[in-house]
Amino acid sequence: MNYAIVDIETTGGHAAQHSIIEIAIVVTDGKQILKRYETLVDPGMDIPRHINGLTGIDDGMVAAAPMFDKIADEVYELLKDCVFVAHSVNFDLSFVKAELAACGYKFNPPKLCTVRLGRKLLPGHRSYSLGSLCSNLGIEIENRHRAMGDAEATFQVFKLLMEADTDYTMATAMKRTTGEHKLPPNLSQDQFKALPEKAGVYYFYNGQGKIIYIGKAVNIKKRVSSHFTANLKSARRQQFMREIHSISHEETGNELIALLLESHEIQKHWPIYNKALKRIEFHYGVFDFIGNDGYLRLAVDRVRKGCRPLAKYDQLDEALQSMLAFAETHQFCMNKCLIAGKEKAGSPCSTDCSCKQGKHRHNALVEHYIASLNENKESFLMLSPGRNPQEKALVLVQDGAYKGFGFADSVAQSDTLMDYIKPFPHTRLFGNVIGSFIGKKGYEVRKLG
Repeated sequence: MNYAIVDIETTGGHAAQHSIIEIAIVVTDGKQILKRYETLVDPGMDIPRHINGLTGIDDGMVAAAPMFDKIADEVYELLKDCVFVAHSVNFDLSFVKAELAACGYKFNPPKLCTVRLGRKLLPGHRSYSLGSLCSNLGIEIENRHRAMGDAEATFQVFKLLMEADTDYTMATAMKRTTGEHKLPPNLSQDQFKALPEKAGVYYFYNGQGKIIYIGKAVNIKKRVSSHFTANLKSARRQQFMREIHSISHEETGNELIALLLESHEIQKHWPIYNKALKRIEFHYGVFDFIGNDGYLRLAVDRVRKGCRPLAKYDQLDEALQSMLAFAETHQFCMNKCLIAGKEKAGSPCSTDCSCKQGKHRHNALVEHYIASLNENKESFLMLSPGRNPQEKALVLVQDGAYKGFGFADSVAQSDTLMDYIKPFPHTRLFGNVIGSFIGKKGYEVRKLG
């Protein structure tokens, strides 16, 4: 069996928008080099300054070089009967496959990643980047960040990996059915295999042990696997895969607790690859105050830190509609209200308007409206399956606001369930989430007095 050790230099980080500027191929039987091939490639675009600084390759050097379609036949012939080997193989292979596909070649070879193999067969190194690994192994790299220099260094690493492979690790890694070739290069397959097929929250960590992504799942292993089998053409996705070094998880017993815990953890850690749940939520609220004239007034404005509104709404229009509906029914004066800090400029008041009936009548209607805002704000415990058959999960809602969740023994007495609740801050997200599970099978609601 022959192996084609490939290294490329490119104009950027992903094959959909960038191109190869240099390629080197070292064909080997695992012991000696059988063939060498290298060439600069005209990418058909300008070489970015940072790429020039890293590789030393500039626009003038590739001006006379062939475009990839001129070398595609030769490259394909060198690679077609070989195992494709590279350091972080998915990166190099994605570019080569894209360039060959553009020239009409279907190319899907067996592959080996020297990063993943290094972690298994040469354990104990702090870093498995090519530079660090070669330094630790005493391998000298000539022309670092040039295709042939890096390819020949990878060949030296590959020889050591072949010698250390006493239990057919490489043969197993090449089997497509194992799924290992889909995993991030820095992630241990053992960690992935240890993931449960249960509901919960999972955490991705970078090489420094920092959380970079948090997700929830009904089936943790299946959901994590979907990250690695998704389309990886974007630069952000490829960078995400390279940064994943380890995974941990926490089982929650059911989807609702997973959703709540995921949101809490994202707000706590702010991982760089989480977007949706990190956005700061700006609520609108209804406030009451007494004016200089003694009239009890209402105001709709943003909810700011330290404020305690009578009610919160997602949008300004929602708060206004609440007040308008009440005004139409009770002849309530909207001209006595402030909207987003400004005096409400409404139509002239009718003879039946509350402001024409005196301060006491008007204030009584405002108090009636305030009381109506607190109607239907239920207090209840939601019980659902726990992390094992001997456990149940609890979610507490008081006066319409989420208060926290916890886990209790399935035999715990009803009057002690509140003791198991771990308090968490309320946001509008939780009310929507919890409400969507009311009535679902397995989720029991117990109203509190």
